[in-house]
Amino acid sequence: MSYKGRFLQGSRKVILSIGNLALYICMNRRIIITASILGLLAVISGAFAAHGLKKYLSASQLEIWHTGVQYQFYHVFALLFLSTFAKEGNRLTNTAYYLFTFGIICFSGSLYLLACRELFGWGWLIVMGPVTPLGGLLFIAGWATMALAALRNKLS
Repeated sequence: MSYKGRFLQGSRKVILSIGNLALYICMNRRIIITASILGLLAVISGAFAAHGLKKYLSASQLEIWHTGVQYQFYHVFALLFLSTFAKEGNRLTNTAYYLFTFGIICFSGSLYLLACRELFGWGWLIVMGPVTPLGGLLFIAGWATMALAALRNKLS
């Protein structure tokens, strides 16, 4: 079984050949860059909590932080998957992209702030509580929109 992969110059298609099977994957650069940055920030956030915040946050606060990191990673992978069938300018793909991205900002971002509110002495951050479920709704809408985009996606 032979494997050969190459990037076609001037296009956003990747050809992956295994034997006689050729697979064309249309990749959206903007989505990949966003996912890469958010993935980088998730790794940094997880390491920061494990090594820097462990002394300052309670177990329940660390668990809140950990939940934010987990969901950030889940949706980074969703963005990466979205990029594999995304055509530039596709309305459903763009909508799913924004829903996932703003979902990460609202959901994970609010959890990071809520976990550290006592550390910062910002008790008023409790008002961020309703932002977390809003981020969850954005995630749900993102998954539904991505499914619709995949159903309507044409392979060539």
